[in-house]
Formats: sequence, C-alpha cells, structure tokens
Amino acid sequence: MADWLKKEANKGELKFEIGLDDIKTGLDQAFKKNKKNLNVPGFRKGKVSRHVFDQMYGEEALYQDALNILLPEAYAGAVADAGIEAVGQPQISVESMEKGKPWVLKAEVSVKPEVKLGEYKGVSVPKQNTRVYKKDVDAKLESMRENQAELVLVDRPAKNGDTVTIDFDGSIDGDHFEGGKANNYSLELGSGSFIPGFEDQLVGHKAGDDVQVKVTFPKDYQQKDLAGKEAIFDTKIHEVKEKQLPTLDDEFAKDVDEDVDTLDELKDKVKKELKEQKETSAHDALQNDAVKVAVANATVEDIPQAMLDEDVQRQMDQYLAGIQQQGISADMYFKLTGTSQDDLKKQFESGAPERVKTSLVLEAIVKAEKIEPSDEEVEKQVKDLAEQYGMKEEAVRGALSDDMLKHDIAIEKAVDLITDDAKQVDANSSKDDDKE
Repeated sequence: MADWLKKEANKGELKFEIGLDDIKTGLDQAFKKNKKNLNVPGFRKGKVSRHVFDQMYGEEALYQDALNILLPEAYAGAVADAGIEAVGQPQISVESMEKGKPWVLKAEVSVKPEVKLGEYKGVSVPKQNTRVYKKDVDAKLESMRENQAELVLVDRPAKNGDTVTIDFDGSIDGDHFEGGKANNYSLELGSGSFIPGFEDQLVGHKAGDDVQVKVTFPKDYQQKDLAGKEAIFDTKIHEVKEKQLPTLDDEFAKDVDEDVDTLDELKDKVKKELKEQKETSAHDALQNDAVKVAVANATVEDIPQAMLDEDVQRQMDQYLAGIQQQGISADMYFKLTGTSQDDLKKQFESGAPERVKTSLVLEAIVKAEKIEPSDEEVEKQVKDLAEQYGMKEEAVRGALSDDMLKHDIAIEKAVDLITDDAKQVDANSSKDDDKE
C-alpha cells in the first residue's frame, strides 16, 4: 500500500510500508549475508545459529542490511501502486521500524511533468525544395574535375592556385624557433594553410627565387610563445606547378565512372544521385520541423532537474562511447582537445530542456495514439541493430530489454505520424530562373 501526496508541480511525498512477511524474508537474507563473517565464542566462524544470534545481538542488528535488501523492490512496488512516473533518485527516510510491525518509510520523489498536447497532426511546416538545378550538376562535375587534376611544372611567376615546392627557415629577432623550418614543402598558394600573409608574398616569384617573407603571428596563435610576434622566413622556391584540370568530355566521364560511356550519361547519373541526396535531406528537415512545431504547441510543466541531469549524462556517455569506438579514450580526447569533462557537460546542458521536452511530448503522443509496437517489430529492430553494429542478435537482446526496444519503436512511430501528416507550405523565397 502506498500513499502519494503531491507537494509541488513535479515533486511529492510517497509513503509506503514493508509488510511483516517481507521483513522476515529480508532478515533471513541479511543473516545469511552476515553469518559467514561472525566470530561467536563457542561456535566455529560462520556456524552460529539464528536463534543464538538474536539472543546475543537482537534481530534489530540486522534491520539496516534487511532494509537495503528489501528497499529497491518495495520502492518500485510503491511507485507502481501510486500510479506515478518517478524520475531520478528518491530521498528516502524511515518513519518507523518497530519490531513486530510493518516498517513505514517516506520518499521525496520527483515525477515526470504533466504534458498537455497541442496540435500535432496536420502542422504546417516550410516546404522543402528537392529540385536539382543545372548549377548543382555543374558544381559536382567541377568538383570531380578538381579531384582528377594534375600538377604540371611551369616556367612563370607563381599565382594563386599554383602549388610551390619550397624550403623555409623562420626566425624571430634572429633566433630560430621550433617548427619554423622545412625542406621541399608543397604549399598551395591561396589555400590559407599558412600564417596570413605568407602565401601572398610568394605570388609573382619564380622557381629559383629566394624570398624573405615577413609575417606577424596571430594573437590567438596556438603556440603561445609565438603569438603576436613578427617573424622572418627565409624561403627558397624550387618549383612552381600549375593545376591542370581534365577536359569535361566522354573520356573524362569514363575515367571517373566505369559504369558510364558518355558525359551525358555521367550528368544524368550525377543528377539522380543529387536528387536522392536532396530528398533524404528534405525528409530529415521536414521531420525535424514537424516535431519542433508539435513540441512548441504542447505545454509541459517545469521539468525536474533530475531529468535534465539524466539527459546530459546520457548525451555525454553516448558521445564518449562514439569517441572510444574510434580508438580514443576519454582522457586522451580531453587532452587532445584541451577540454575537460565539465566543458563537455556544459556543451550538452544548453540543449537539455528542449531535448527532454521533446521526449516527453513524443511519449505523450504515443500514449494518446495508443501506439503499441508488435513482437514482430521488436524482432525486426533487433535484426537491424545487430546488422548496423556488427553484433549478434543475442548480444543486442542482452543489452536492450523488450521494453526499451518497444519504447524506441513507439517514439519512431510517433515521429512518423507527425511527419506524414504535416502540411508543407511554400516559403517566401526569390525565384531561381536556373533550369532544372
């Protein structure tokens, strides 16, 4: 039996009892747990009887251990009896633990906030443009040409876009510094990969030229001992190479894609691929917009801090797990990025209220629509996850319970329901006369 007294919007007191039969079971388990470590005169270690123990110490000596054993199940049962959705860790206190009577406990509990759904079906969202324009295809073809470009030696002054092979040796006030020297270094002029001003001073010079490059390190330069200081780089240009792009013709098409024979076929294939990409991106954007509107239309009471904390911790765990899959430990990640666990926590804290509200609204829609995933859908989810992560199905089931899987499937169905029923509205935008 449990009594729930709501004190604040999302907090209250849960009063519940542990019955005599359960207490007896808990005391028996507590005695078995402690018995093996007991040294009682006249008995071998661990061989004292329960009757003798009670006479010497009293059964009250077992109360705390028995309570620790019984509490998780008793609390979970009380929460279920009260019909509340508890979140976070409760603050539990003992009201009474009298011998021969049920134990009475109280718990200060945070609960999920109430959600009042607004409009979530037929919400209006901006229409996504999935047209593929000629300029899109041209840009993709130009990118493919860039990837096939060759560097050819030229006998002329260097210009932006050229690649020069250089030796350089840097100094500040005549003192050479670590990392300021290299030989036969390939540098694309105009790439912005060197200190601002360095590449510009090589433009107009030919192979064989010696150039004294004068630059100032940025004030926020990563090497603090160089930041903001003026430096001179004695530079020798060995080669100037020009990037030559292949001709956009049938031969080029066959070189970059063995499945086509002509440039027109390549263009058609590129257009089709771009169309698929745009449609995928459009669906993702539509889904995101529709869910955002549904969440904005709902009213959610104050979210308990426990839920926000759990969300942030979950986001951090997932992020670090992804990093570890790449072979980088959490400690190494923090060293490489110059950040800390607190920095990562702050990164996820700002979005926590919106993420938690979204989850609550979607769960409320699942309930309102009576969405109940079938066993067949759970089985398919297990197979999909096993294939996605290269795991055995048994391993997936070991890591995720059916309730967890059904929850995730139900949320996906709620998102699909909102998205499929959304109305796409043309956004005000300037007309593009470029042909499709």
